[in-house]
Order: sequence, then C-alpha cells, then structure tokens
Amino acid sequence: MARKLNIGVVGLGRGFTVMLPTLAGDPRVALVAAADVRREALSRFASEFKAKTYATVEALCADPNVEVLYVATPHEFHAQHTEFGAQAGKHLLVEKPMAISLAECETMIAAAHKANVHLIVGHSHSFDAPYARTRQLIDNGEFGAVRMIAALNYNDFVYRPRRPAEFDTARGGGAIFSQGAHQVDIVRLLAGARAKSVRAVTGAWDSARPMDGAFAALLTFENGMVATLTYSGYGYFDSDEWQGWIGEMGQKKAPGRQVQKTFSSVAEESAFKQSRNYGGANYRLPISRPDAHQNFGTIIVSCERADLRPMPNGVMIYHDHECKLDEISAPKIPRVEVIDEVYSAVINGKAPRHNGEWAMATLEICLGMIRSSREGREIELKYQSVK
Repeated sequence: MARKLNIGVVGLGRGFTVMLPTLAGDPRVALVAAADVRREALSRFASEFKAKTYATVEALCADPNVEVLYVATPHEFHAQHTEFGAQAGKHLLVEKPMAISLAECETMIAAAHKANVHLIVGHSHSFDAPYARTRQLIDNGEFGAVRMIAALNYNDFVYRPRRPAEFDTARGGGAIFSQGAHQVDIVRLLAGARAKSVRAVTGAWDSARPMDGAFAALLTFENGMVATLTYSGYGYFDSDEWQGWIGEMGQKKAPGRQVQKTFSSVAEESAFKQSRNYGGANYRLPISRPDAHQNFGTIIVSCERADLRPMPNGVMIYHDHECKLDEISAPKIPRVEVIDEVYSAVINGKAPRHNGEWAMATLEICLGMIRSSREGREIELKYQSVK
C-alpha cells in the first residue's frame, strides 16, 4: 500500500472547495491541518478530517506533521504564503495563477530551490487527461507537427458571486488571471514550444461588474506555430454546448445560460460568496464522481496531417477520410492528475511538469496580454519554458 502524503491547507475558500473531492478521495493523501480566518471553516475541517487547525499560516507551517503545503488563498497572497512554507521545509502545491507579478514568481522559485523542496502550481486545466492524451498523440508523430491551435471559451464568469478584490486587476482579479491562466497553460502544453510574443485586446463591457471579463489574443511561438485564444465571461452562448453539455468540472449540465443571483450591495455579494465556501451556511458538497473529465472550452489543434479536438471523454481525431474518438474512461477521482504529479515529485523524486518556471512562463503571457491591450502593441516574451 502506498504511503500517504500529509497535506496542510492554507485557505479554505473556493479553490479548496473545488479541490476537496480530489484531496478527500485519493488514498495517497491525508488532510492533516488547515489555516483560515473563518472559524466556521476551521471547525468543519477539524470535525470532518480529525485534523489540526490554525489561525495563522505561520502556525500551520510549524506543524511537523505537514509535508505538503497546499496554498489556496487569494492570488495576491500566494507569494508570501509560499515563502512561509518553503522556509519551513514544506513541499508546495500552489493554486493558479502562481502569483500576480513576475518578481513574486522569481522569489517563490528561489525560496523553493533554497529549501530543496518541490514547487508545483495547479490546478490548471492543463493537468486534465484529455489534454495530456492530445499531447501524447502529438508526440507519437503520426499526425506531424503542430501548426496552429485555436482555443475558445464562452461562459458566465463575470456574473458569478465575487469579492471586491476579484474586480481589481492589480490584486489578481479579472478573467485573465483566473481564466486566461487555464487557456494559456493548455495551449503551451499542446504547442510543445517556447512562446515568442503575444498581442491581445481585453474587454470590460459592464460598468456594474468592473473587471476585464473578455479577451482575444494571438500567441506566436519560436517554431513558427501560432495560437488564438478567445474568451468571454459575459457569454449568453455557453461553449459547453460544443462539449456535449459537459461542464468545466466534468458534470452534465442543462443547456442555456443559468440566471445568477442579484445583490443589493457589494457587501451582500461578498458575504453570499463566503457563505458558499467550505463551512459556510450555503456550502454544498462538490461533485465527487464526475460524469466525464474536466475541460476548458473548445480547443482545436491543427497538425500537418490531422486536426485534434480534446473532449471531456477523449480526443476527436479528424484526418483523411476518417473521424474517430480516441476514448478515455471517465475518472473515478476528479483532478487525480494533480496528485499524480505531486506524489511522483515528493515520493519518487520525479521533476514535475508544472513547476515554478512553467507557471511563471504562463503568468508572463497573462501579464503580457494585459499590457498589450493597454499599450496597443505586441509584447515580446522573455521567461518562457517548455516541457
């Protein structure tokens, strides 16, 4: 029987809530401690997992029973909390985006290297099995080199309940940090080459929801390949229609846009969102056994001799005189690929794909998209890596 990894969680909010089915369902890990500012969340965690709870990150990091620190706090705190963990000798699993500046990324990477601990950034959807399988099909060589990638996602991201910080780009708010990071990570994985430049336009189209809620970007690569990324969080159209009405988390969903709750004030909206997080009055258990694999909109990879389209249940392959599905069985545990990578790194010493350098390259593109839109020009990229 494989030995368990002891995980301590910093932040019991939205990130932890959607990761919980993975952490609770995978027999290779044990939740042994948590830190949060909400007493109700800590109380539930202590009861549910018979685990220790702490009021501060520093106190959690001092717990000798914690091997891996899962940093699931708001984006603006990732760098500080990662440093605390590294200084305490903990391996690190950090939610995307890695941070909100490249300087913070460099500090996080340096801290992990100094402490000789692994730094893994995820969940991003580039972990998902359909994208990994698409990468395998590309690497097999049957369909030739990748020439172009098109990524498109329409959903209602802008109108979901938000905290004030989530509207503030300077604090890591808006669609590019939260949603663009997924698209960029997927495209980079499938491209298998270093990105060279990005040109983008962002959209903030609703004054009542003041954030960058949409974008269109052109990403070039050193090998001449090109990718287009289109995203709208204002969508009346839902691109999950093209995924067979399988949602982002791998669940079946009803067709059409879902009407979101309205609020009379920012404080009411923020309180409602908090109430839906782990331990809150409106908390509901997330899906523990999805219908299919998680996914992030429509992706089409144009190769020399075929087009490949990752789907929630496999990869559609379009080539001469044939269209077929390379099927993948539904997962028993959602996001199990994250634990695969963490476990392989910590227990087996295998270098992780989604390390700090990888995640910093994704963030550079996201920041480049914001800058490109503001300055109206193409942005050259300097910190790109490839796996």
